[in-house]
Amino acid sequence: MRILLIGVGTVGEAIATLAAERDWCEQLVLADYDTRRATSLSAGLGGGDRFPVERVDARDSGQIVELARRHRSELVMNAVDPQFLMPIFEASLEAGTHYMDMAMSLSRPGGPKLGDEQFARADAWEASGKLALVGMGMDPGLSDVFAAHAAKHLFDEVHEVHVRDGGDLAIPGYAFAPVFSIWTTIEECLNPPVVWADGGWQTTEPFSAPELFPFPEGVGPVECVNVEHEEVLLVPRWLKPRRVTFKYALGSDFIDKLRTIHALGMDRTDRVNVKGVEVAPRDVLAAITPDPATLGDRFVGRAIVGTWVIGEKDGRPREVYLYQMADAQDTWRRHGLQVVGWQTGFNPVIAMELIASGAWSGAGVLGPEAFDPDPYLALLDRYGIHHAMVEMEPGAHRPT
Repeated sequence: MRILLIGVGTVGEAIATLAAERDWCEQLVLADYDTRRATSLSAGLGGGDRFPVERVDARDSGQIVELARRHRSELVMNAVDPQFLMPIFEASLEAGTHYMDMAMSLSRPGGPKLGDEQFARADAWEASGKLALVGMGMDPGLSDVFAAHAAKHLFDEVHEVHVRDGGDLAIPGYAFAPVFSIWTTIEECLNPPVVWADGGWQTTEPFSAPELFPFPEGVGPVECVNVEHEEVLLVPRWLKPRRVTFKYALGSDFIDKLRTIHALGMDRTDRVNVKGVEVAPRDVLAAITPDPATLGDRFVGRAIVGTWVIGEKDGRPREVYLYQMADAQDTWRRHGLQVVGWQTGFNPVIAMELIASGAWSGAGVLGPEAFDPDPYLALLDRYGIHHAMVEMEPGAHRPT
């Protein structure tokens, strides 16, 4: 497969590093606005025609179409912040390639929900015969595959799907250092969260419904809160549960800092005049916040992403939590990659392999739930990627 990778930040680096190990990866074009990182990465992977470097402005669909056609790319992999998603998505359709991302088109107050702009183009993608696989990272992504696996193999009826992310991941020595892009952090955490209930999507307040979730692997109970996330918009389209939620263990100190950022207007994306210079407050915040791509060796602790499924099996209530756990220091030692980048990046690489082999195929705008989860989980086992399941006592812990 010939791939055009747009963005070689934390996750893009992980995607490139892992794809380089696979025989099906014929070419991986490393495209970024700043080619210094791409050039360094290409050299580390062996360079040459297999890993060419290109400069690209992700806002310019024309540039992306030209690159995809010139390199005869079969798939465009979107690994930049979601603010640039739609130009890349539309360029892939125009160029006649498959497309994959790890987030979805942004929501707006009183406007579209996450992914609405992409699903509005589903007919055009179907007519093109090409696949736009959306939300194919860790979460969304593997979390959705877990839900599909549970529905196929573990339950006769799925009543509820609740994604719960937590652990004890930290970056010692920093008062405020998000573990992934500050842009993504703000979009996810300060937008009104969405829940699926009573046959429809509903919004709630940021950081609402705090809940202690008992994470496995010795982590134990950690408080999680509602956060806007794609699983809530994806799972109901294919699996039809009664209720879907997403909660993330942010921690009270981190939540307080995000609230302060919002109160001060530092999350704004409109430009303001500062001594004759037009600048977006969020860009200033991003410039002074530690770059998580440079802190891989400083992360400690574990990150757990999992899907809690509630339903019935053989006429009895059942609850399970399917999850993937990554240890920061072990990930750095084995892969030389920042833990969140690796945990996110291995998933699109697995999906690429399934598309390249024909195990996953289709046309249109589709989420991970639309595909058979079995070959996906089989590849995790083949590559030694830890994933597990714990049975939960039915009714002992109720989602709020």
